[in-house]
Amino acid sequence: MSTRITVPGDLAGERADRIVAAVLGVSRRIAKTSCEEAGVTHRGEPVSASSRLAAGEEIEVRLVRDDVGVGPDPTVSFAIAYEDDDLLVVDKPPGVVVHPGAGVRGRTLVNGIIARRPQIEALGEERRWGVVHRIDRDTSGLLLVAKTPLAFDLLQAALKARAVKREYRTLVDGTFTNATGTIDAPVGRDPVHPTRRAVLPHGRPARTHYTRLADWARHDCTLLAVQLETGRTHQIRVHLQAIGHGVIGDPVYGPRRPTPGDPGRTWLHAERLTFDHPAGTGPMTVDAPLPPDLAASLASLGVPDRKKASGDANPRWDVAD
Repeated sequence: MSTRITVPGDLAGERADRIVAAVLGVSRRIAKTSCEEAGVTHRGEPVSASSRLAAGEEIEVRLVRDDVGVGPDPTVSFAIAYEDDDLLVVDKPPGVVVHPGAGVRGRTLVNGIIARRPQIEALGEERRWGVVHRIDRDTSGLLLVAKTPLAFDLLQAALKARAVKREYRTLVDGTFTNATGTIDAPVGRDPVHPTRRAVLPHGRPARTHYTRLADWARHDCTLLAVQLETGRTHQIRVHLQAIGHGVIGDPVYGPRRPTPGDPGRTWLHAERLTFDHPAGTGPMTVDAPLPPDLAASLASLGVPDRKKASGDANPRWDVAD
């Protein structure tokens, strides 16, 4: 059964999932799941969760209720890089989904966190069970997890204000003439493959900075340090593919040829978080070393042909380039 709703004026320009949640009185998770499962349409066309809708637009909504458990699961493995009374910084292994969602029931990082810190379950799905930001299933590394509602709200506000610095390490296809760069290109849902993202003229603004750490000309690959200024879905992977340097091991956006150093999963690691502590004690930085599979990948490449950035000019790529 579907329901026709009209976007009210006070929600003009908001995301579709937020509008559905507010008008129909359901959770954001249910609203987002409904969008992801093509349960929300406009003139017969599916509406993505992130679509911005104008006042007066009419959409058809068929709610998809994907009841997922968030109970404790002590079998989910992860390390804790830092902890205090307000927050955790979790070092997630590859292959673990961060939290329950459409089609994902149990064995998520959230289930593992609740097994160790049961009080976090009380934050509920509206506060994402404390998870301040996400990384992809096959990406390893650091995630901020709040332990109290106040800490979550403050960290979320800092993230939206771009005051949380997220740094990654990645091995990519090809070598660079420049040592540093900024990729400034909007990212949106791929119109051909809805589960993917792409650089699109009408996507959401996205900016990624990178620094060359080392390269191997004989293997045609480069190790980069990458810093996110924005946090769009698949942003690093999409941006690097867009400039011809797909992430090695990435089955979706990566190179379409066998590549040295392929660890059998996406070569991407969230290695550093810098943020102001929500208790007001000032800035702090947490680091996570490379996991064994990525360390072994680098070792297999041998001594780099070139190390560190050399101070070249900082180029920029726009979607029109």
